[in-house]
Amino acid sequence: MQVVVDIGNSSIVIGINGGGIWQHIWRIPTIQKEEASVFYNVELASKILESNVHIDAVKGVILSTVVPALKQIFIDVLEAHFQHEVRVVEPSLYELLDYEVPRPYEMGTDIVANAYCAYKKHGSACIIVDFGTALTFTTIGEKGIIKGVAIAPGIKTAMKALNSNTAQLPEIPLDLPDSVLGMNTTHAIQAGILWGYVGMVREMLSKIRSEVQAPYNAIATGGLSFVMAEVQEMFELIDRDLTINGLLLMSQDAQLIEKNNL
Repeated sequence: MQVVVDIGNSSIVIGINGGGIWQHIWRIPTIQKEEASVFYNVELASKILESNVHIDAVKGVILSTVVPALKQIFIDVLEAHFQHEVRVVEPSLYELLDYEVPRPYEMGTDIVANAYCAYKKHGSACIIVDFGTALTFTTIGEKGIIKGVAIAPGIKTAMKALNSNTAQLPEIPLDLPDSVLGMNTTHAIQAGILWGYVGMVREMLSKIRSEVQAPYNAIATGGLSFVMAEVQEMFELIDRDLTINGLLLMSQDAQLIEKNNL
């Protein structure tokens, strides 16, 4: 079994893969308080016990994080529970995999994992749109080379910013209204933000394809990639677990390379 951990700004995904199947995928909130180490130790121990995970079957653990403060905390937690050295996604791993990453110390490791999966599993020449805390557009060229990235606030991030800076606004459900002519506060915000995001995704895909002068396929991923049908129709593929699939491939390929080099 392989253990895959992806630490994002809003949530952490922990996947247990065995025999090419995701046997368990756990999602827990990202916290950076003083009690983070205790919290994650308790959470992971509880999930391992409840899911009856056989620790002795684990062959590798890989960690990707865009939250530097949690890196060492999770290395310690994972090594304590799975009794394996944690492989961290970083430039030294890209070198081992012979995978070219522009500005490797600046590029988010989740973006690299997405690109690696697209390259290895879905073919090159594509645009990956990740609907997470941030909305990212990553363009992948031949041989999996990352040609460029565009970043905008994610849908929930935009909703939260508006809600936290405006008095008396209600919590807004992520339901795309039929009309952009809002007749109440909730409808007005849904119309502005959600239809705005539909337009942004459509325009960004068109602009990227125009710049690369090719009809690159679009791949959607992230927790909100299933929210709006109008957005889904723009994509040839929706893979909510693209990031952890990419991390799994990186872990497996790295193990194979190290085994062959012995």
